[in-house]
Amino acid sequence: MNRSLPRPWRTRAAVAILAIGTLVLSACGSNAGSSTGPELRTVNPFGDNLASEGTAKNGGTLILAEDREIVSFDPTVQNSNMAALAVYDSLLKLDDKGVPQPYMAKSMETTDNGTTWRMGLRPEVTFSDGTPLDAQAVITNVQRHIDKKSSPSNRYAVVIGSMRAVDPTTVEFTLKNPSGTFPQLFALPFNSGNLGTIVSPKALQEKGEAGIAKEPVGAGPFTFTSWVRDSKLTLTKNPNYWQQGLPHLDGLEFRPLPDTETRYASIENGDVDVVFGGYHTELIRGLGNPNLKVYYGSGNGAEYIYFNQTRAPFDDRRMREAVVRAIDLNALAASQYRGQMERADGYFGDDTEFSSQQSRDAWPAFDIEKAKQLVADYKASGGNATVQYKTTNAPNRVAFAEFLQAQLKAAGIDIQVQFYDLAQYSSSVVQSRDFQIAGWVGGPVDGPFPGAFNLFHSGGSTNFGNYSNPQVDAALDTAVSTTDPAELAKAYQQVQQLTNQDLAVAYYSRGYLSTIAKPQVKGMQRYLTRDTFFANMWLDR
Repeated sequence: MNRSLPRPWRTRAAVAILAIGTLVLSACGSNAGSSTGPELRTVNPFGDNLASEGTAKNGGTLILAEDREIVSFDPTVQNSNMAALAVYDSLLKLDDKGVPQPYMAKSMETTDNGTTWRMGLRPEVTFSDGTPLDAQAVITNVQRHIDKKSSPSNRYAVVIGSMRAVDPTTVEFTLKNPSGTFPQLFALPFNSGNLGTIVSPKALQEKGEAGIAKEPVGAGPFTFTSWVRDSKLTLTKNPNYWQQGLPHLDGLEFRPLPDTETRYASIENGDVDVVFGGYHTELIRGLGNPNLKVYYGSGNGAEYIYFNQTRAPFDDRRMREAVVRAIDLNALAASQYRGQMERADGYFGDDTEFSSQQSRDAWPAFDIEKAKQLVADYKASGGNATVQYKTTNAPNRVAFAEFLQAQLKAAGIDIQVQFYDLAQYSSSVVQSRDFQIAGWVGGPVDGPFPGAFNLFHSGGSTNFGNYSNPQVDAALDTAVSTTDPAELAKAYQQVQQLTNQDLAVAYYSRGYLSTIAKPQVKGMQRYLTRDTFFANMWLDR
């Protein structure tokens, strides 16, 4: 269901923004606005230190709250699925530097500087149905991504010219062009499109795609038991898991709790053991609660507003610039982020080698008079400055919509707001490109690839605003192919520079994806995206 912003909220928002103007302090460093509450900081970004937690206990069921219902367990279907790695594991795994390392696969090596890659498999790894995870199983799964254009991995997989099983435990990939990032494709978060999440070919043959979407069969630490949509998903310990002595837990239970307040209350009152936080509100409250453990790391990516660049008025750069210049980040931080907002003026963080002073200077500063002028010029040329803004119905997104409506109104842009539950919003609005402008959380992410490629490349899997620039495409293609760190950095700097000049999206803050857990939860191993490896987790109770 979607709904529009009620008139009383629009009035309150306008009054609130006027009040904020008298209270906001000048921004210092990367945080905007006056600070209240706990300090926003990186804490346990990649999980727990397994060596310092003592002897793990076996048994128990971990209860986890998701921020949305799972769409599918089929790796070729675009969706967010926090339970996927519990069922599948991953052939490779990113380390804390974003570098892929062996996991279910024991090796990944190139013999000719990036054109030919050989993956070595562990003979002890079997699917939970007893069949081997061998070279042919990998080929069967990768071929599905090549054949299915809607797969989030299709754009990566089509770089493969050929595949062959050298022997049962060795797969050889020959690429159409050299690629230094090819191993990463087998270690990515599930919703980014991970070639390393492998479905049992036997299950595929017997159940079909519709069957494995609902009843997956993988080689991970847990096996599928039952799933009542919009209620709970139950997974059970895999007795034949490839890592001896693991997992420690008897089972996992995932509950979809899309309402932000309900989800956070569920961890505070003890109904669940872990919540996957999507927003700043959960993170900052978790950091302020001494009875909870928080896992968060600021990375690349950001919270931003998508522009539909093939639909008026945002096919006109003047209107994109007007939106960016109309948003007072000091007021935003004070009203929406408790003064603890890490500003974003590009996809890559200021502390990375992919950001430059030139790209930061290219990003428009807050200037309401300039915004008014841009809107007036657009209207004078016959344009219509009344637009729809679509977002989710999470309380903090409603508050942001109020804020945005008042800010853009001051520049001459009339915003009509529509709200959706998260699952509907992701599929029916953003992925369907049914919007003029739409809010999005696109970070943090563990490395530049594939997030920047997906967002900015023509036809990229998350390029829902239909942004296109041939120079950006070329720079992204260079970043994918090169094995030279200096050339990689130069390519991503060019991406940041050009996309900032084009105003591909409207950044305002870095992202705040987090994991929040009870102190009894041990053995957390995660990515910045919240994707979790469950084999080592245990409960100290």
